[in-house]
Amino acid sequence: MPSSPHTKGSVEKPRLTEQEKKNNHIASEQKRRQAIRDGFDRLATIVPGMEGQGRSEAVVLQATTEFMREQLEERKRLLQSAKEIGIEVSEYELDESKPEKKS
Repeated sequence: MPSSPHTKGSVEKPRLTEQEKKNNHIASEQKRRQAIRDGFDRLATIVPGMEGQGRSEAVVLQATTEFMREQLEERKRLLQSAKEIGIEVSEYELDESKPEKKS
């Protein structure tokens, strides 16, 4: 039978002090915030018109949603044009009546 951390003979890790817990929490939070900033920076490099602007997260999100709407409209136009010249596009069409599955 495998030993659990509470059985005799097991070596227990020393407990963290309150200050160590606080420091770990601060470091985790800083890492989380940096990951968010990095994500917004990546978005700002992808979305046209965001280059060289002072970046506010709200501005980046607004520009991104507008860019995505434009891309979806362009996709619809391209699919319609393909249909008009006889290209089968059913496998590329989105069913807008149901939400997309998240992977």
